[in-house]
Amino acid sequence: MDFEMELDLNEYLPEGARAVDAVLTLTSRDGGGRPSPTQGVEPQVAEVIVIDASGSMAGAKFQQAREAAKVALSGLRSGTRFAIVRGTDTASQVYPTHAPLAVASRSTVNEAVRGLRRMRCAGGTAVGTWLDLASSLLSGVDGVRHVTLLTDGRDEGESSGDLRHAVDRARGIFQCDCRGVGTDWSVDELRMIADALLGTVDIVAEPRGLAEDFAAITARLMGRVDSRVDLHVWTPRGAHVEYFKQVHPQVVDLTSLDDGSEPSVSEYSTGAWGLEARGYQLRVALSPGAVGEQVLAARISLVVDGAAVDRALVRATWTDDLELSTRVSPLVGHYTGLTQMSVAIQNGLRARREGDDVAAQDELGHATALAAAAGARETLDLLAKVVDIQDADTGKVRLLPHVSAVDEMTLDTRSTRTTPVRRIRPPAG
Repeated sequence: MDFEMELDLNEYLPEGARAVDAVLTLTSRDGGGRPSPTQGVEPQVAEVIVIDASGSMAGAKFQQAREAAKVALSGLRSGTRFAIVRGTDTASQVYPTHAPLAVASRSTVNEAVRGLRRMRCAGGTAVGTWLDLASSLLSGVDGVRHVTLLTDGRDEGESSGDLRHAVDRARGIFQCDCRGVGTDWSVDELRMIADALLGTVDIVAEPRGLAEDFAAITARLMGRVDSRVDLHVWTPRGAHVEYFKQVHPQVVDLTSLDDGSEPSVSEYSTGAWGLEARGYQLRVALSPGAVGEQVLAARISLVVDGAAVDRALVRATWTDDLELSTRVSPLVGHYTGLTQMSVAIQNGLRARREGDDVAAQDELGHATALAAAAGARETLDLLAKVVDIQDADTGKVRLLPHVSAVDEMTLDTRSTRTTPVRRIRPPAG
């Protein structure tokens, strides 16, 4: 697999400016320019499906969860290693029972389905223990390592730090897509897990939607390859990375994922790739220069399987030319607006839950204006279920007196999704 890197930045800074912003577009292709992520070689993939089996899942949710897991198993390529974990106030392995992972075949999938049928609901919800078991099953396994985690409730571990410690232990071992069924789970909790483990979070409001969602997750997983793709950001003395975020297809703040082991180089894992395009936004803080001075603010290196294969240079030039200093890259402006929109939505919903209607209306109005400016039609439709939009362009809104939990949580989970612009586009196929 080859990668194409393109950089957009606001190079020209007004006198006294202390930061430069850039967006890196990274697109995966094969060497001939046609989509073939595996290049004829079946990638190694390991999948662990974690199903919440706490008492609150009993009934239609659990029935549909087992059916969704069955659908996911049927989508695994022959040779894929897999396991099923039952999550309650502890974690237990449903299948296989005598090895960490099974190898997907018709017979092993059928055995796993029989194991799913024997699962029963009881107990509470300790998500940290579920992640720890998944870590132990996938630790040391080669290839793409992935977890699909489904819950209908909030973590009930011994302390709030238990879950975070489990997430920290899982970093670098697997990626995790989290799904919440119903409305009694915490968006912030699952988002924390998904962001740290380079996955996604979403609501499945009705249990009958689980099978379709699990099928989509499995299909994406089967299209990924096991190359390790990292972005290294070097900054010179006197400069440092203020933030580094994925901004497409969703906003994920990766800044804290750098371990800080090298003061001048920040390293960010991007996880497994299929045929896709992603966008990353970088802000570098630096000492202000004199008018006319140009500096190299950062060097971004693309590192695949430990080898640097490409790089992009982030330059900053101070100017007293107002036209130059106010010129904003369309890509940088677009994703800056969308990341601000995401934050405004989450702040507004939090204020609404806390009963601060004034702050909620201000934040959600600001989010509406940003969504309108970015052409984020889907987000505007979701906002319209929470506020009465009187003028989208100016952000004039009024809080709706009654909002369903489903509509609020759907807006919250999908607030981080971004719309593409210009260079962010699917590879031609």
